[in-house]
Amino acid sequence: MKKTILKSALAALGASAAAYCGALAAPLLVLLGVMLVDYATGMVKAYITAQLSSKIGLRGILKKLSYMAMVAVGAAVDYLLTCALSAAGVGVELKLYCGLLVAVWLIVNELISILENLAAIGVPGFPALNRLLRRLRTAIETETEPTEGGKTHDA
Repeated sequence: MKKTILKSALAALGASAAAYCGALAAPLLVLLGVMLVDYATGMVKAYITAQLSSKIGLRGILKKLSYMAMVAVGAAVDYLLTCALSAAGVGVELKLYCGLLVAVWLIVNELISILENLAAIGVPGFPALNRLLRRLRTAIETETEPTEGGKTHDA
């Protein structure tokens, strides 16, 4: 009986979180997954290279938590822009553009870090995948950088 109540409560909590996050739920789950894999491969790399340290590990965890804060800031910017535009009478709705952009950028960076950790561990790499991820990161960065006149490339 207690297991059923616990499972129901966890399912309700998960469904509530997914409904609240909306379009940001899937990228947040992917980001959480790649952060866990990156942390695990980083720990294995530190163990193999005899650099395992609880202080460095704690710093890594705090860094990963800061990533989630960055996504939250992006989502807050989206909310503020939507509110400001609607107050100005402009009917444009930004469907979590900044939050999604930050999440995708962080996912790509985490994937690159995982590949670097695996290479340091001695796992044979797939160079084409590494090049693809670096190109994707560059494309995301150049897509959001301001050009002359203050407009972004995607404007």
